[in-house]
Amino acid sequence: MPELPEVETTVRGLERVLIGRRVARIEARRPDLRRALPVDLGQRLTGSRITELGRRAKYGLIGTDRGDTLVFHLGMSGHWRVDPSEIGRHDHFIVDTDEGCRVALNDARRFGSLDLVRTDQLAEWPPFVALGPEPFDITPEELRARLGGRSAPIKLLLLDQRLIAGLGNIYVCEALYRARIHPEKPAGKVSRAALGKLVPAIKAVLEEAIAAGGSTLRDYAQPDGQLGYFSKTFDVYDREGEPCRSCKGTVKRIVQGGRSTWFCPHCQK
Repeated sequence: MPELPEVETTVRGLERVLIGRRVARIEARRPDLRRALPVDLGQRLTGSRITELGRRAKYGLIGTDRGDTLVFHLGMSGHWRVDPSEIGRHDHFIVDTDEGCRVALNDARRFGSLDLVRTDQLAEWPPFVALGPEPFDITPEELRARLGGRSAPIKLLLLDQRLIAGLGNIYVCEALYRARIHPEKPAGKVSRAALGKLVPAIKAVLEEAIAAGGSTLRDYAQPDGQLGYFSKTFDVYDREGEPCRSCKGTVKRIVQGGRSTWFCPHCQK
């Protein structure tokens, strides 16, 4: 699933071709993705000018001068294509601008979503209400307060979007490795010193992944078709049985909450 770095990379790619452009035409090639598209989507977007692009957690935001924001989620396999040479059967939503640029939301598995929300009501939009702070905004002290007294494994709580918004499996595994924290350690027992290493590790992993264009897993690609290459530098993710990059140990895989976790038993305590 595209995670925060992939969504951030997508937003930056779309910004280069959409910011300041007027929407000349909208084509919804099916009435739904994961859920039904707003029935007035085309009416409200056509003729509007795109004024800003942004991101909240794993959602992308496209704001217009009419006070609406198109909120997209890429689901499991979604990605935007810029000026596709031809429209394929998985290109479900198409936007044409006044300067002749075309972007198409491609989602083979249709687990993504499109919503249109009044910009001044985004904070109250139900999917956003329960979200925790962005990973780049959180401090070790705030994370410690959020984890205090919790007996659940640190790995699972870091995936809880109510605690920190936007973290996914790949980057949690990588950050825990850098901070040398065992993924099964009860969250409330992670020391202040360890959290002081974990928060910078989370931010560094995400920043490096964004700079690398994200991680290419299955169908993910940037809007310009380029593939992210952060996966080339994974320390533990998807490296079961391979040697640890820091010690003589071997990367191990376990299952937590139905998700695979990769870590080094020797380095992470």
